[in-house]
Amino acid sequence: MPLDLAQLEDREVVALACQGHEQAFRALVQRYQRPVFSLIVRMVRDGGTAEDLAQETFVKAFRALGSFDPRDRFSNWLFKIANNLTIDHLRKRRISTLSLDAPSGPGDGQEGGGPTLSQILPDPGESPAAHVEHLELGGQLEIAIGQLRPEYRTAILLRHVEGYAYEEIADIMEVPIGTVKTYLHRGRSELRDLLEGVHA
Repeated sequence: MPLDLAQLEDREVVALACQGHEQAFRALVQRYQRPVFSLIVRMVRDGGTAEDLAQETFVKAFRALGSFDPRDRFSNWLFKIANNLTIDHLRKRRISTLSLDAPSGPGDGQEGGGPTLSQILPDPGESPAAHVEHLELGGQLEIAIGQLRPEYRTAILLRHVEGYAYEEIADIMEVPIGTVKTYLHRGRSELRDLLEGVHA
């Protein structure tokens, strides 16, 4: 009777993949190819580049599978690889665009911090004029985010678009939680200044 990999947890599938079970690694790819691609394409804003980076992510993950600690979440470990590859790409290519089409997540609650993305963007539901203003500001926000350092961009994307907790972002970015909060605070502050500069 064939093994039903769909019924197994990630760490169990990883264990099988480490034993040379090729179908097990394919199952992991099937589980995470969409989330990985979604994360990368929102950072690089190019489908072809995102596909290449996603493929590279899984190749690197396969080669490093033996180093995965089963006490960790596999998804965070995989996104960490994807993030590192994407950040390296952004630094090399100096890509300066990013889409935030997905809804903003909850506010950070950073004391003394800048506005959250939901506070920056107006509510488009009040009137057609407000909707037009929202679309215009959305385009300006996209341009502004493209001017942020890759680290700030990643933190804002993971927090406000993907909805990750501080601890998860810290794990994925391999930095302390305090650094994540600093990235978010500075990133929001720079976004506010950039957007205010547009309307000055």
